[in-house]
Amino acid sequence: MIVKALQRIAQSGSIVIMSIHQPSYRILGLLDRLIILSNGQTVYTGLPTNLSLYFSEFGYPIPEKENKTEFALDLIWELEGSPEGTKSLIEFNKKWQSKNSELVRLCSSLKEAISVSISKGKLVSTSTAMVPRFANSFWKEILVLANRSILNSRRMPELFVTRLVAVLVTGFILATMFWQLDNSPKGIQERSGFFAFTMSTTFYACTDTLPVLLHERYIFMRETAYNSYKRSSYVISNALVVLPGLIILSFAFTTITFWAIGLNGGFSGFLYYLLIIFASFWSGSSLVTFLSGIIPHLMLGYPIVVAILACFLLFSGFFINRDRIPAYWIWFHYLSVIKYPYEAVLHNEFDNSTECFIRGIQLFDDTPLVTIPNVMKVRLLQSFSDVLGTKITSSTCFSRGVDILRNQGITDLSKWDCLFITLAWGFFFRILFYFSLLFGSKDKRT
Repeated sequence: MIVKALQRIAQSGSIVIMSIHQPSYRILGLLDRLIILSNGQTVYTGLPTNLSLYFSEFGYPIPEKENKTEFALDLIWELEGSPEGTKSLIEFNKKWQSKNSELVRLCSSLKEAISVSISKGKLVSTSTAMVPRFANSFWKEILVLANRSILNSRRMPELFVTRLVAVLVTGFILATMFWQLDNSPKGIQERSGFFAFTMSTTFYACTDTLPVLLHERYIFMRETAYNSYKRSSYVISNALVVLPGLIILSFAFTTITFWAIGLNGGFSGFLYYLLIIFASFWSGSSLVTFLSGIIPHLMLGYPIVVAILACFLLFSGFFINRDRIPAYWIWFHYLSVIKYPYEAVLHNEFDNSTECFIRGIQLFDDTPLVTIPNVMKVRLLQSFSDVLGTKITSSTCFSRGVDILRNQGITDLSKWDCLFITLAWGFFFRILFYFSLLFGSKDKRT
């Protein structure tokens, strides 16, 4: 029942004002106070239980088995049709209120009315007898907001299903495109391209939540304007609700691509790859969430998000190595959120001093000599041996995983450093989101 729900809200600490036409006897019993108006004038204000006494003193006692509100409304209707109208009842109400001066004194102001509610247990008083700014505790606010977000998600499951299908299709295309890469120079190049595309895809896949977040922001501003809940509660509940979905997306993408492409590291490498994919989704989701707090309109949102992510990808280290980035742009390289997951997966793939990626005649694969017969390549290796005084054969290793990382300038951070920094970016964007709500919500009540 709606009125019972409103009563529970009032009992939890909020003041509920409700307008109703012809309330039933059951509804009347749920109300704490009652105001009856006639043509904008107050003809009764007080407790619902005092209706019988009020109209008895007015000269129209309410019969015992009569519905009090129906009797009162019928009487007012009759008075409104008389020549004098309800003037006599309005005057009587003023006299009656003056007579009950104690009630008038208690309810003469909103602050004193709240004090009355505290004495009745409707509101919770503090040690200084001041009314708390928020009706519910911090953890209860988080729980209520999280439950509401989950309920909204269940009402629109197509939103998450669309994201999941997009991730699955993208993972399937990548798995079939980069199927079982080898450890040749071409395989190294293809792995780097796969990792760059994957890391950027995880961030771009989070942009589809931007319309939902922008829509929720207007609801948030309206509710927090009346201190319905704290901004910190909203930020934390929003972060907690998205985590299960990000875990599912990460596991789906990792499972499809890791084994099909033939990435290195075995089961431990799979687990780390899963963690960094989740960290990328987390960081991307947090970035989009933060931008939703500062972008005023959806039409501006998509171009801004796409432009920012494009810049992050440009400075990630895939297109140009860190060592070759101009000094006046190197700061943006370290601000790129895509840099850290990209370097993390490269560490996971190539950070192995025993794994060889260029062996023997593979040395000529990226040179104009790639088209000559293998027999001639072997002879060239023998010539190199004679000139250098070192035995070089078809099984000699020329480049290991650590050499690949060194050539790409990925030496300043370990893979675990990259993982933790990627996760930290997500938390940092959530903090920025909180401050954007704190200072950006101008419709606030103090």
